[in-house]
Amino acid sequence: MSDVHTPEQRRRNMQAVRNKNTAPEVMLRKLLFARGLRFRLHVAGMHGKPDFVLPKHRVAVFVHGCFWHGHDCYLFKLPKARREFWAAKIDLNRQRDRVNVERLSEDGWRVLLVWECALRGRLRWAPDLLADAVSTWVRTGSAQSGPTEIRHVAAPPSNQ
Repeated sequence: MSDVHTPEQRRRNMQAVRNKNTAPEVMLRKLLFARGLRFRLHVAGMHGKPDFVLPKHRVAVFVHGCFWHGHDCYLFKLPKARREFWAAKIDLNRQRDRVNVERLSEDGWRVLLVWECALRGRLRWAPDLLADAVSTWVRTGSAQSGPTEIRHVAAPPSNQ
């Protein structure tokens, strides 16, 4: 199926996609700020320019969109049009993410990856539970090899 937009319309649509201050990122920042955590936003001098950094705890946080970073979850679906292009683009994003996490870890930073599916969708975390889990992880300061990931919950929350 061909694109329903003209090249100019498609260009405008793609330019409107934000890479800073996305809704999931802002939601997580508000939850953590309410828990007393303070951070710096989009630190340009750091590898990968993390979405926010908690210098006191030596933590770098990335809020990854499931589509753009190729998460293996129910929110990710490779487009049918131009599959090769999108597969290559997402693969490059994944490679760049791995390199950035490795470099940050080598520099002594703990890295937290929070996936979009943890913040929105039918399998999202309850906001208070997510904020508690993240703030506890940040404050415990445990050493680790590689990033910690927060993704969607295993089953939909009950309606009770």
